[in-house]
Amino acid sequence: MLINEIFFSLQGESTFTGIPCIFIRLAGCNLSCSWCDTEYARGTAHGIEKTVDEVVSEVEQFPRGLVEISGGEPLLQHETAELAGRLLDLFDTVLLETNGSIDISRVPDGVVRVVDVKCPSSGASESFLLENLNRLSPNDEVKFVIGDREDYDFAVEFISTHHLFLPTPDKILFSPVNGTLLPKTLADWILSERLAVRFQLQLHTCIWPGEKGR
Repeated sequence: MLINEIFFSLQGESTFTGIPCIFIRLAGCNLSCSWCDTEYARGTAHGIEKTVDEVVSEVEQFPRGLVEISGGEPLLQHETAELAGRLLDLFDTVLLETNGSIDISRVPDGVVRVVDVKCPSSGASESFLLENLNRLSPNDEVKFVIGDREDYDFAVEFISTHHLFLPTPDKILFSPVNGTLLPKTLADWILSERLAVRFQLQLHTCIWPGEKGR
């Protein structure tokens, strides 16, 4: 596997925000989002080749509890499914964050999949694999990163058009693009339309702005 970094921090997004978490960030992505906050992981040049056994051995040095596989785009690497399965045997909760453009059914049952739907300001709004909507489980979460009003309207229409109603509203995540859209503005839009979603900030960008490995 090509690994960009492995580190211990606080979970910055999803319904698990604020919980200490081990992050396994894989190198390489198939998209080039305009507001990407991990551009250093987009390519493979800075990836370090490791086996699944080596990755598992490394994460076992951290406290057991919450672990996330991220990227880049982790589903580009075929070993990701095996790694996720191994982690399920060791940790209470395993998260996998994906950009939504690749089949999520290869991820083992039991893993919480946090699936992005890219909005227009990302430049990748046509990338989402619609078949993934039928593959979502009750444990999965869907995330929209909002940069402007067009993005917000796109997200609202996407939810309505595709009947994206997960078991509870907190499984649908809306967050503002850091430094582009004021959090207050997005919060006001959600409240004025009484939209049943979870508003969130990227916690790590609030605590450690611009720091790698956080």
